Amino acid sequence: MSCPELAVLGGTPLFEKPVPVGQLYFPEWEKYEAAMRGIFQRQYYTNQGPLTQELEQRLQERLQVRHVICVVNATIGLMMAADALGLRGKVIVPAYTFIATAQSLSWTGSEPLFCDVDPITHQLDPECVERLLEEHGAEVSAILAVNLWGDACRQDRLAELARKYAVRLYYDSAHGFGCELDGKPLGGAGDLEVFSFHATKVLSAAEGGCICTNDDELAARLRNIRSSYGAGPARQVLRTSNGRMSEAQAAVALLSLESFDSILARNEAMFHAYRQGLEGIQGVRLLTPASVSKTNYQYVVCEIDERAFGLNRNELQQVLSAENVVARRYFYPGLHRFVPYADQFPDASARLPVTEYLCERVLQLPIGQMVDAEGAGRIAAAIRMAGACAESIRRKLREAA
Repeated sequence: MSCPELAVLGGTPLFEKPVPVGQLYFPEWEKYEAAMRGIFQRQYYTNQGPLTQELEQRLQERLQVRHVICVVNATIGLMMAADALGLRGKVIVPAYTFIATAQSLSWTGSEPLFCDVDPITHQLDPECVERLLEEHGAEVSAILAVNLWGDACRQDRLAELARKYAVRLYYDSAHGFGCELDGKPLGGAGDLEVFSFHATKVLSAAEGGCICTNDDELAARLRNIRSSYGAGPARQVLRTSNGRMSEAQAAVALLSLESFDSILARNEAMFHAYRQGLEGIQGVRLLTPASVSKTNYQYVVCEIDERAFGLNRNELQQVLSAENVVARRYFYPGLHRFVPYADQFPDASARLPVTEYLCERVLQLPIGQMVDAEGAGRIAAAIRMAGACAESIRRKLREAA
């Protein structure tokens, strides 16, 4: 195998332009233009317009839930959820997730209580959850679980703990739209679930999200929190937010929904190309969703074992960057190391060994509209070559430092 083929060693990059992570599926221009013209003709731009109402109805049917409340983005959705649930005190949340998950609690007056995750699936560890419930008792008002990577938490076990300790249970399912658990779509678990429709997600509104619930009273509160105008039955709420989804966002989401099955099929082909290309590489573990009966192939996530592979995760990231492959460290660092949580929980690292481990080893690879199955195979081949040429690469990186 010729090491100089790699760009970091002087070869030509695999791709002419940077290939990003994230889905980034854009609708066809003609359909997008027609949708925008319709909005201008109706002159109805936001505040529960006809497209937003149509989107909510179609999502309710697809997700098999009583209520879908569309919002401007998933972070606002999580903040609204905390208020609607009346959370106070501590909320158990994984330390290994996106910062907005914990910040939604800080913004609404609750305190995140960081929990470790399962070393194999990366999902919230129910045994760690129970230890925290025992330790903190009545201080805990809820469990905020996160369904990561197109997979799902152990929802049955978490529901059992929520009942046993009389706390609320809800889900950040930003990665989960289109996944199924035992043949049923994610969306109806716990008190509510929040999905993201950011451009990096499989269902895109360019930016946006929704909250799903089967609780009529909770839905009424959420609709009144969403904006000062309210919607549906009036409810007294602590505060309102500018959480309304615009008609332009709803239009993009409806177009994305039209193409959703083809998007999943394309993602699946890329995932299988990665799996075939990475098979047998020492020190590289491709995470395969195992809990769900159907995944959305939202992300391609690997763990890099430096001793077996020859390079650490950060060094491999540099190799791929030279190839114009924008691989990313997900999630890095753990939430307990972010401001202000690092000062609030100075001893958290000792209680979160799996989170610490994953933060140093996990690498996310491109999938979505900006790459295809052939490109995925080329990226996997570059990773294989990097492992074979690890000594030369390390020497080159040291010289460049």
